Amino acid sequence: MSTRELIERELDVLSEPLQREVYDFVRFLKARANGEVFNGLLASESVLERDWNTPEEDAAWQNL
Repeated sequence: MSTRELIERELDVLSEPLQREVYDFVRFLKARANGEVFNGLLASESVLERDWNTPEEDAAWQNL
């Protein structure tokens, strides 16, 4: 079994939030391999987006 197949097999059993974390990590690895400077804010953006983009969050910030 190839490495890709092993990774896909592991991904299949992960929840969506954990899959997003894996995706962010893959983006980090690609950036590092290309000599890019790591930007932690961008790497965590997709994970944090789930918490930020909610009606509850909008209501909490509407008076600011």
